[in-house]
Amino acid sequence: MGLIFIIISISIVWVASLWKIFFSHSKPTFLNEGTPLHKKNVLLVVAHPDDESMFFSPTINYLTSKGHNLYLLCLSIGNADGMGSSRKDELYRACVVHKIQLQQVNVLDHPELQDGFGQVWNHGLVAQIIEEEVYSHVIDVIITFDSYGVSGHCNHGDVHYGVRKFLRDSSPGNIEAWELVSINIMRKYSGLFDIWMSNLDVMQHPSGVMHCLLNEHPLKSFQAMAEHSSQWVWFRKLFVSFSSYTYVNTLRKIN
Repeated sequence: MGLIFIIISISIVWVASLWKIFFSHSKPTFLNEGTPLHKKNVLLVVAHPDDESMFFSPTINYLTSKGHNLYLLCLSIGNADGMGSSRKDELYRACVVHKIQLQQVNVLDHPELQDGFGQVWNHGLVAQIIEEEVYSHVIDVIITFDSYGVSGHCNHGDVHYGVRKFLRDSSPGNIEAWELVSINIMRKYSGLFDIWMSNLDVMQHPSGVMHCLLNEHPLKSFQAMAEHSSQWVWFRKLFVSFSSYTYVNTLRKIN
């Protein structure tokens, strides 16, 4: 009887989560300051090809669906296993699925910004590259990893600290910056269920400090990740299926 109760409870929460994604369309508040939604130039900064699809899909789908002008800066080609050229091409194909204009995608292969757990990136160099992107495209908003970087990859953290250095040393002052909130491993692999925990997290903070973005098009996220064919191995398929980052992103304002 106890097992049946657990199965029924899980099923109810699962169905409720699906309903919230597909049918509960609340008024958007992220990048909408109480006025009619207007387009902003948004720069998404990631470390490697596939970061955008594996971790930021709900954010990308939200921004493109609301008409914001999205730029993607990928600071490496992900050449740790010698597959950088293929991974770069895969990123462009994933961006087509995400409806990001290819002329607004910049993938770097800088000798001092190479993929790898043992590769420490210079935060000053990262800040300088971000500064060039911001002024070149008149960026209003930057979105990136938090200091842990979801998976704990050091390159993800370096991107975060590079953004912070830019904000501290070179930002024109009118730039908004947001970080993707890392969560514990139980929540990370709870899939749709984390929608509720993420919403509770946001409710516990002052208005405007955090935003919970639901992925209204999760199938598109799977299709985009599948374009990263060199990385689309069985354990990554499981990750994308069960990862809460496929279904919801919590963004926190960087001060």
